Amino acid sequence: MLFAAGFGTRMGQLTENRPKPLIHVAGKPLLDHALALVDGAGLSRRVVNTHYLADQLAAHLDGRKDVAISHETPDILETGGGLRKALPLLGEGPVFTMNTDAIWDGPNPITLLRDGWDDSRMDGLLITIPGENAVGHGGAGDFIADDQGRLHRGPGQVYGGVQIIRTEALHEIPQAAFSLNLLWDRMLADGRLFGLSYPGRWCDVGRPEGIALAERMIGYADV
Repeated sequence: MLFAAGFGTRMGQLTENRPKPLIHVAGKPLLDHALALVDGAGLSRRVVNTHYLADQLAAHLDGRKDVAISHETPDILETGGGLRKALPLLGEGPVFTMNTDAIWDGPNPITLLRDGWDDSRMDGLLITIPGENAVGHGGAGDFIADDQGRLHRGPGQVYGGVQIIRTEALHEIPQAAFSLNLLWDRMLADGRLFGLSYPGRWCDVGRPEGIALAERMIGYADV
């Protein structure tokens, strides 16, 4: 599941007439960078959710017959509600979810998650980024991991926007629009939310300045 429905307000004028996933970084849209990681991991079922300027995203994906669209109307559903709406397209069992506003410099995070998933212990497994490897991110971090990789909230590593997550509990949440943080809170309370620390670099492209930072990080030169 690739999240592409948001308004991208932190991008300012860049998203007045274009959805954030179609902003170009290193010569191609952010969405295509994310899809390249999905392709590289060999995942066969791909869903992109849309809301803001959805027609542009649908036109961009028109040639990708392997990508289904989950359109949110009339209201945007946030990450939790959006994932729940897309479940008929995703099928049963744990799913990968991925934000589309980051650039990665290192191994494929989806492959790392797949290799690190332990069905007996985990309801969620998140890619986290050490602060020194989180380019363009100014916060204190989101999670602290114990020596088993089990997560607790607190200043530490940054959530990288990619995870494997069980979806059964989504049906127990009454709100139509809600954040996946509600699901994480349940998993944290049960000791079943884990993190996998990313060994490469990651750049947040949530603001305009993130474009140049990401391009510099991966050594891209526009010639």
